[in-house]
Amino acid sequence: MHYSWYRLVWSALDWLFPPTCGGCGQLGARWCEICHQNVKIISSPCRLCGQTIELGELCSRCTVQPPSLCAIRSWAEFDGPIRQAWHRVKYRHDIALADALAQPLNQMVRTLAWPIDLIIPVPLSNKRIRERGYNQADLLAKPLARCLQIEHSPKVLLRDRDTRSQVGLTRVQRRDNVQNAFHALPEQVFDKKILLVDDVATSGSTLNACADALLEGGANAVYGLTLARAVLSSKP
Repeated sequence: MHYSWYRLVWSALDWLFPPTCGGCGQLGARWCEICHQNVKIISSPCRLCGQTIELGELCSRCTVQPPSLCAIRSWAEFDGPIRQAWHRVKYRHDIALADALAQPLNQMVRTLAWPIDLIIPVPLSNKRIRERGYNQADLLAKPLARCLQIEHSPKVLLRDRDTRSQVGLTRVQRRDNVQNAFHALPEQVFDKKILLVDDVATSGSTLNACADALLEGGANAVYGLTLARAVLSSKP
């Protein structure tokens, strides 16, 4: 479906079934202007991992151990209305809200001007897909690909095993939890520049593990994009 028709379908549905804002509950919009203005935009990111920094181009962690990706960027801090809204997407099956939240990513990617051949979501395990019914990262990746007219390839990166939830784990535990958990299809990713999309980044461990699999499969470069970024814990 062409992107203009895709947007028209969502607009028609909003007219027929007036939505409430995912951030504050106000009637009339899936994501209202007040909540949009209250989002904490990440304006001073580390050049590599995208975490907010006060000075310089690189955070202390990337200076010591840079990520496998060329760069990671996130639109906003995972707090306030964006946190409230995304929990509604993940746990209350509000797919329409995910589409609304994907819109700021469109302009962000255009501004970054990364060379991209494929857009793919971070994959969920089959067990998690059965439980939730959808991959929330793909709810962002699909409209982004349509808007930018870049190939959307959700099946070229596969998760080989279930992993425990990353919530509550330290940075080291997160890295170990997802290490070697993915593999890519070489014939689909060889020599491609790939945009890897996820919902929320914390330590970046999942994005890194996916990038390792894509690069091992022959990808030329991997960039990471997430809707939000959690504030890093001081734990190692």
